Amino acid sequence: MQSTMSRRTLEEMATRRDRSGSLWLVQAFSGLFLVFILGAHMIAHHFIVEGGLRNYQQVLEYVANPVVFVIEVLFVILGVVHALLGVRAIIIDLRPSAGTLRLVNWGLVFFGAVAIGYGLWLAVALQRLAG
Repeated sequence: MQSTMSRRTLEEMATRRDRSGSLWLVQAFSGLFLVFILGAHMIAHHFIVEGGLRNYQQVLEYVANPVVFVIEVLFVILGVVHALLGVRAIIIDLRPSAGTLRLVNWGLVFFGAVAIGYGLWLAVALQRLAG
């Protein structure tokens, strides 16, 4: 027989809007897309190029291609989102309080925005140098 406390907690969990399931799906799909993008990135940067690695000028020429630019930007965005959702999942496994989880969520959003912003700035800067 369930206690009143556990029954109330289960009811709260059932009625409140919990994003963990949808965030798990985002992480799963971002991981799937990362496999393909990482594969394309590895092939383009390490298997097609003579010597196994592009030099600075070759990277600039490569990033100047609009399709490659979009793929590399998606790589940055998906990588950051996937990684930070993984960190959040680990923290949730530690069972933090609601207030702590709220603080963690905001911290991860802030860190993710900074990381993605830096990645976009760097990609645009490289593309402008090439152009």
